[in-house]
Amino acid sequence: MMRRIMILAGLFLGLAGAAWFFGQGVLNKPMALPDGGLTVDVPAGMSLRALGERLAAEDVLQYPTVLVAYARLMGQASAIKAGEYEIAAGTTPRGLLQQLVEGRVRLHSLTIVEGWTTRDLVRALRKSSYIRFTESDADDKTLVRAVELPGPSPEGWFFPDTYRFPKGTTDRELLRMAHERMQVVLDQAWAGRAAGLPLRSPYEALILASIVEKETALDRERPRVAGVLARRLKAGMKLQTDPTVIYGLGEDFTGDLTRRQLSRDSPYNTYTRTGLPPTPISLPGEASILAAVHPDDSDALYFVASPERDGSHVFSATLREHNAAVKKYLESLRDNGK
Repeated sequence: MMRRIMILAGLFLGLAGAAWFFGQGVLNKPMALPDGGLTVDVPAGMSLRALGERLAAEDVLQYPTVLVAYARLMGQASAIKAGEYEIAAGTTPRGLLQQLVEGRVRLHSLTIVEGWTTRDLVRALRKSSYIRFTESDADDKTLVRAVELPGPSPEGWFFPDTYRFPKGTTDRELLRMAHERMQVVLDQAWAGRAAGLPLRSPYEALILASIVEKETALDRERPRVAGVLARRLKAGMKLQTDPTVIYGLGEDFTGDLTRRQLSRDSPYNTYTRTGLPPTPISLPGEASILAAVHPDDSDALYFVASPERDGSHVFSATLREHNAAVKKYLESLRDNGK
């Protein structure tokens, strides 16, 4: 009897050992994946068994029962996370399980461009097939409430950057990410601001930065533009910036500002009103925000596009110098047939 028991025990141990080595071989052998990998959607509530059977039906996973048995042994069978996964070529079943348990989902990206308006941002959200819409058709008041913004307008409150997110992220979640980033950048900039600024709050710095953002695309010029605007504010001069007027016109702006539009009064017309407009006019980047709180200390009060037409500007301290610079710029346009 004892001999029979020993034989059976040995046979059992041998079979168990063979099964173990077989299982380890299966778990460590790369799956049959295309060279470019495979994208797999794991819906909420899907079991590992169901996923394994699906991959087996697609000839990707050879022995799904081995994967499920191993996951149960490790206490991970019910620990997989829903999401969209990018399974790289060379991934083993063991590696797949680890990826599913850790929730290493595929990330998509959306770039918020410096100088965009909030409406531009909302349009970009609506175009993304990876973002779930909840607020994209909302008006300004609804956006302010949904994202918990600290003001009456959403304009200016979203930081331009590239954001990475999993499929199914809501527009509200992405807007909150961008707003939280803007709040951090703005608070840090305001805390380190230069002395003597004609600005009473971080929000006014954001408004000024949004104008700087629209006035020049050159980082080296941003402090100079901010300096002109800051000195005009201190002197009680009108800012006289085209971008604020354009923003106020909204859809009425067709590409060229007319004298009539420049003379039409509105809260955003800095030719007819002194001080800053009531809200930002764009989403400013960090360079513009830093320029707004660290403007240059020259004596320039005016600027106009350079006759070189390279995106740079000519800065002047007096109206006479400025008029001469404007004349040169207009001559350059005529010389080039414009």
